[in-house]
Amino acid sequence: MTTAQMQALPLPNPPPPWARRLRDLWAILPALVLVILLFVVPVLALLLRSVTEPAPGLANYATFFGGTTYLKVLGNTFLVAGLVTGATLLIGFPTAWFLAVAPRRVASLLTGIVVLSMWTNLLARTYAWMVLLQGTGLINRALLGLGLIAAPLTLTNNLIGVTLGMTYIMLPFMVLPLASALRTIDPSVLQAASLCGASRWQCLTGILLPMVSRAIASGALMVFVMSLGYFVTPALLGGTANMMLPELIAQLVQSLLNWGLASAAATILLVLTLILYTLQIRFFGSRGTA
Repeated sequence: MTTAQMQALPLPNPPPPWARRLRDLWAILPALVLVILLFVVPVLALLLRSVTEPAPGLANYATFFGGTTYLKVLGNTFLVAGLVTGATLLIGFPTAWFLAVAPRRVASLLTGIVVLSMWTNLLARTYAWMVLLQGTGLINRALLGLGLIAAPLTLTNNLIGVTLGMTYIMLPFMVLPLASALRTIDPSVLQAASLCGASRWQCLTGILLPMVSRAIASGALMVFVMSLGYFVTPALLGGTANMMLPELIAQLVQSLLNWGLASAAATILLVLTLILYTLQIRFFGSRGTA
């Protein structure tokens, strides 16, 4: 068959749009079923239980928002999450910048150390901080040895201990996206700004920070949301005076057997998290890098 004859053959008709949509739906059907069974159904069950136990209605939500105790726990949850997010950003940005500009071997070694801290057991890391922060721990002994304090500081069962422990745990989730975004910046941009008379502060606030604003928003959102739902570290380092909402939910279920109020508290936490995620997408887009 010659080339002309082949070109004269009729082309096959493309499938109709409904057939293409059906084919695409069939391709994603296993993942869709998995998401529905593992995420959608449990959330709907949680929401249903919050408005049906012990009696149908919104009594559980009225109890939660009507008492100062639960609102204090909710406020403390956001306070701790905000402090941890701010601390991880202050520590994580210079760390990520160093990883971005350091020689390849040094950066690879330090990145491996950061990742390795994520692989270490969470409970082991929390107990390590309990040992470091106690009255006879390394931090207090070092401060006493340097003569900076006259008596051991109380660093556990308070806001300080929770913030320190959670900042250490959340730090990799801020450092890694920031370092990835900073590596994409051409150093000549900052050099050109410096040659044009911009100070270091102007280069930082006017050029560098806007270029990595999405990565900062992504890392901050990840740290903040994860901090809202953390349980082990606040329970061990914070005590009852600094209770967070996940610990309250656990007590409502395990000790008080109040599944309805616990479901309402979990639903409130979920809704607030979705609102934060929506705001992040609205103002910074869905991409986390610059």
